[in-house]
Amino acid sequence: MKTSTLRSSAIFCALLLCSAMAFGTTVITIVNNNAPGVGFNDPTPIAPVGGNPGTTLGQQRLNAFQHAADIWGATLDSTAPVRIRAAFVPLSCNATSAVLGSAGTTFIFADFPGELFPGTLHGAALTGKRYGADPLAPNQQHISANFNVNLGNPGCLTGVGWYLGFDNNHGTQIDLVTVLEHEFAHGLGFQQFASITTGALFAGLPDVYNHYLFDTTLNKTWPEMTNAERAFSTLNSRRLVWNGAKVTTALPAVLAPGVPVVRIDSPAGIVGAYSVGLAQFGPLPSTPGVSGNVVQALDAADAAGPSTKDGCGPILNAGAVAGNIAIIDRGTCGFVVKAKNAQNAGAVGVIIADNAAGSPPAGMAGVDPTVTIPAVRVTLGDGNLIKANLGAGVHASITLDLSIVAGADVNGHAQMNAPNPLVSGSSVSHWDPIAFPNQLMEPNISGDLTHSVQPPQDLTLPEMRDVGWYPDADLDRVADDGDDQCLGSDLSGVVTIGGIDTGVPNTFFTNGCSIADLVNKCSVGAANHGDYVSCAAHLTDSLRDAGFLSNQQRSAIQSAAARNK
Repeated sequence: MKTSTLRSSAIFCALLLCSAMAFGTTVITIVNNNAPGVGFNDPTPIAPVGGNPGTTLGQQRLNAFQHAADIWGATLDSTAPVRIRAAFVPLSCNATSAVLGSAGTTFIFADFPGELFPGTLHGAALTGKRYGADPLAPNQQHISANFNVNLGNPGCLTGVGWYLGFDNNHGTQIDLVTVLEHEFAHGLGFQQFASITTGALFAGLPDVYNHYLFDTTLNKTWPEMTNAERAFSTLNSRRLVWNGAKVTTALPAVLAPGVPVVRIDSPAGIVGAYSVGLAQFGPLPSTPGVSGNVVQALDAADAAGPSTKDGCGPILNAGAVAGNIAIIDRGTCGFVVKAKNAQNAGAVGVIIADNAAGSPPAGMAGVDPTVTIPAVRVTLGDGNLIKANLGAGVHASITLDLSIVAGADVNGHAQMNAPNPLVSGSSVSHWDPIAFPNQLMEPNISGDLTHSVQPPQDLTLPEMRDVGWYPDADLDRVADDGDDQCLGSDLSGVVTIGGIDTGVPNTFFTNGCSIADLVNKCSVGAANHGDYVSCAAHLTDSLRDAGFLSNQQRSAIQSAAARNK
């Protein structure tokens, strides 16, 4: 990642003539960075799947990348192109978990015409949007993206590979298009550059994303904080929020009331609601939920798992577990295995007690459509407290607290992922995984995500709007939801009226209107042809008096208007 400054030579439309531009969208291109024979160039024959017509593994991968890019391209409006340097490479993984992919901006810019805030860092793609032109050379890319080539192979989330179709019908596999949408969003603007360990700002400057990070304990945004305060805020679980207006406005239509909890009814000393992490598999907690006595599930200490409380093998005390809520220690085997073993023993739900300190309780990855009981995760401290009281009889429910919107604070601001301890690559640059329905920009990809990136399904587009991707369907660089008084502008080089080329430059103004737009407005509001001609005459007289037209140009437009019947 490199930082640069764009100087005052930027091209921008303001009381200046603009050339004609295509209507809407952003052109996003995938640049294949794989060597021959691997990744996108893997020649392994494969049958078309889910609308992906590729007949080799490499071509299907590339098609999926471009499909995800096209979804974003159809959602965001920019006159500047976006190029994504992409490759399939080995990434960190083991038999039960894996890094799916990563992406981010390649360059960052500050102090350029069109910037959202002065003295503020913008990623390369966002810079192009705000600047109105590509800030990079044609052989440079705005985003770099790497994805796990080994996924599903033995030892790398064994047996759970990429689904390459476009239809989201991924079953037990991981939907590549969804993961691509997530990672591309980071490169497009869901990303911050300050150190999450020291709190130091990159190059001493805040970034656009930082301006919307607000800590409710400190009552400050990140640019207002010291390094130490930012480092504290990174770990301030459930109190680091996003205060951007677009997300806050969209949130009530996207997120639902109901925060999942384990609610303990007895014994008296531990009664209360306990925060939980959600599973990517099985049903989500509901209301009234499931309830029962909490029972420690016991299994053999063997090759499947060295502890009798890890739930990695068949549950031995199924008689006690049946009809109740099993509690199982985290460790050794995957969360899905533990939940399925509890289910097989007749449990109505399962609580996974963490084996390492931290808060809030993290989510649980895994895919298994045969898991039909809710599974939640509690912190090490809460798990120890529950287990210490099992002898007294713990009765609990896995349910929803309907008094709170899942993923929002009491002021209706979206909560950010701020776990303690820090999680590199996850902290701050994602929503809190407590959000429901599940969101694209949570730190873990959930199997129930759609391919939508906007309300009412998702908050990612409102976040993009907050950081500067304003809507601009006619690409006139005036926000459609702001100052643009002429949506769908005519940005032709010359004023043409009823097919008549007047030869008059079609000057474009800062209110989002061109001369052609203003003449067309006369046509829309006129009761008859005479009214239209009169309106065009008054308009062109005003433009001449303001110095935008010569007498000859005024006459050319008035003549064309008179002949336009």
